[in-house]
Amino acid sequence: MPESTLLHELVATAAHRQADATALVAGPTAVTYGLLQSQVEGIAAGLREAGLERGARVGIWLEKRIETVVASFGATAAGGVFVPINPVLKPEQVSFIAADCQLAVLVTSPDRLALLLPVLQGCTGLHHVVLTEAPPVSLALPAGMALSLWHDWLASPPSPGHRVIDTDLAAILYTSGSTGKPKGVVLSHRNMVTGAKSVASYLDNGPSDVLLAALPLSFDAGFSQLTTAFHAGARVVLLNYLLPKDVLKTMEREKVTGLTAVPPLYIQLSALDWPGSIGEHLRYFANTGGRMPRDTLQLLRQRVPQAKPFLMYGLTEAFRSTYLPPEEVDRRPDSIGKAIPNAEILVLREDGTECAPEEPGELVHRGALVGQGYWNDAEKTAERYKLLPAGIGGRQAGQMLPEYAVFSGDTVRRDAEGFLYFVGRRDEMMKTSGYRVSPTEVEEVLYATRLVGECVAFGVDHAVLGQAIQVIATAPDGSAALDVPALLAECKKHMPAYMVPHGIEPMAGPLPRNPNGKIDRKQLSTEWVARHAS
Repeated sequence: MPESTLLHELVATAAHRQADATALVAGPTAVTYGLLQSQVEGIAAGLREAGLERGARVGIWLEKRIETVVASFGATAAGGVFVPINPVLKPEQVSFIAADCQLAVLVTSPDRLALLLPVLQGCTGLHHVVLTEAPPVSLALPAGMALSLWHDWLASPPSPGHRVIDTDLAAILYTSGSTGKPKGVVLSHRNMVTGAKSVASYLDNGPSDVLLAALPLSFDAGFSQLTTAFHAGARVVLLNYLLPKDVLKTMEREKVTGLTAVPPLYIQLSALDWPGSIGEHLRYFANTGGRMPRDTLQLLRQRVPQAKPFLMYGLTEAFRSTYLPPEEVDRRPDSIGKAIPNAEILVLREDGTECAPEEPGELVHRGALVGQGYWNDAEKTAERYKLLPAGIGGRQAGQMLPEYAVFSGDTVRRDAEGFLYFVGRRDEMMKTSGYRVSPTEVEEVLYATRLVGECVAFGVDHAVLGQAIQVIATAPDGSAALDVPALLAECKKHMPAYMVPHGIEPMAGPLPRNPNGKIDRKQLSTEWVARHAS
């Protein structure tokens, strides 16, 4: 069978190679690649039978479960576009997404549909709802909206599908929307398959790997656990965890070899005692969604010294951009590394020229992983996806057709050896006493003191300083309260005066997360300003 070029071919190719190998584990249920491919084909046939048009959107509002995976790959196999909706979102947010991208079909569960009924009337393009199981009571849908059951669609007879090529749309991933309404990042088959192949190559994934899907599948790095594993023929363990201890228990039980998570989860995991057997099979751990605090990295390496740490940087608009090889971690633990295979990362000034070594500039990503813009939002697309100037990187002056790159909005610097270092988000940078300060730089020092459990730094308006640095922090595990005087004393020891927080406010943990699992800096800063309006 030829190599995969379309998203759903990742499953088909793996099934052709090893139909009896386990593809998915969800609790006590295990699904082979052969069965997974059969279910993908069944759901695709059901979608086509229901009249799904080429490029029509299929929403999936479920927790991590077998049906979530099957529906995602079945949607693209039918010629549609899947839209994974974070299960923690509220009905109003789901309704917004459904209306924004004009969902044609929604796959969900009876209990979730019951929550959605009051706002379904506003989902004008939605004509079909598919339930994972029969509802316990009759549910009245708006006129013109059909209801089907999952097992009926699985039994749909094969039917010819729409023609699809790799530049066609495969998915719309909605961002958390912490600074306004969610934005739908549009990704093609080429984007997603190229990303799977690139990541699997440097993580050296193979059929013997067991990857833990702890992140939301609506998050690009979460869904990447599926695509990377399926490309490699590996096994994926789906986990809806309540506590960090659940992650460790699952890693031990399933003999997980690869873990990818966000720094807030790693901070919690690093504070726990790890079962010794995890170290016998965990091959690597990787971060996404922000820089790993150095202290957390050191603790993790003590827990599983043989596991290779992969420090990564990515953004939904271009999937994944950089990684730091494990052999470089001791030399430069603060680096986000270099470009992943088949991507080029540039550091540009505001005028579009390249920065000199050690000169801060905007991280710009070019190549096959660059997404297709934001759905139905020309203004925001123009802010982030811009034409690459001629003569920059591999872009030659003689090329006549335009090339768009992702201008990340993140400030980075590149050292003389080409390794990149994250400085901060342009819209989060704090300006105090004439200095520009990255909140992550402040947080790094706070974590290193080991006097905090979690923390977040942000700037607030100040009549004299311009902005004052404010911190919200939780007490470390095992401590009854946050020792603010001791924490401030450590800050004064290890920070220049302008960087020392103006105030540190204790808060009971854990700190609130946005739907992608990151600490919600925007919510915390907004709430702080409201509390201290005077």
